[in-house]
Amino acid sequence: METTLRAVAITAVAPIAWGATYVVTRHLLPADAPLWGAALRALPAGILLWLLARRMPRGAWWWKAPALGALNFGGFFVLVYVAAQLLPSSVAASIMALAPLALAGLAWPLLRQRPTTRWALGSVLGIAGVILIVGLGAEGVPAAGVVASAIALLASSLGAILTTRWRDDTPLLATTSWQLTAGGIALIAVAAAVEGPPPRVDAIGVAAYAGIAVVATALAFVCWFTGLRLLPAGTVGLIGLLNPVTGVLLGIAVGGESLGIGQVVGIVAVLAAIAVSRPRRARTPAA
Repeated sequence: METTLRAVAITAVAPIAWGATYVVTRHLLPADAPLWGAALRALPAGILLWLLARRMPRGAWWWKAPALGALNFGGFFVLVYVAAQLLPSSVAASIMALAPLALAGLAWPLLRQRPTTRWALGSVLGIAGVILIVGLGAEGVPAAGVVASAIALLASSLGAILTTRWRDDTPLLATTSWQLTAGGIALIAVAAAVEGPPPRVDAIGVAAYAGIAVVATALAFVCWFTGLRLLPAGTVGLIGLLNPVTGVLLGIAVGGESLGIGQVVGIVAVLAAIAVSRPRRARTPAA
């Protein structure tokens, strides 16, 4: 039980950090440079983790790392950055809460992890909670923002499942650093060609970029991939429901967004979904 709770706690760091990025991006970073925003998030995080891991790719990782980098970080970061600028924090974060369905759906054929009854019950609670969270104040949501979030969800879910499927005895810090670095290099090239020079930001903007790179990227993805190694993918997806909860709460605290009774019930439902879906401890026979 203690091991499972520890795995849940480690995994939870990721969606909480990601939920905070919506508010930070919306209020502190430039809206007209999504490619540079993604590049300045991925590459510094990859370099930081590489300095800790001190390992170069070997064998198939020379092509696996760029492929996973494109799914988990390249296009994903651009789409999330765009969505954060187009959508209210609560809506953008809540769309990503469909991750339990995407992860469990992909884990069944690719990882042979069949959804359980506990996961199904948690999914019903979680999705109901998300509907309540998004249902209030969701009028006039731009379709482009919804599409960007949905594609980001599918790309990151496939990347997460393939990261688990392709894992070996290589340290997690190393594989995560290679993915981030590969995705970051590609983003730098595309950003320079499409958007020109990097955006000029003040000290607060620099601090915001640094915080997102270190906390919401380097630390968060190490925790997320750790969770995928220790827990079923469907359970990890349900823990990801903390993303919209964080987005809503920070949107209220920082962005001046309102909180209704329906959203309170939705947040409670999300927390209940995580508790219900937690895997049972395997019983060990008495000696």
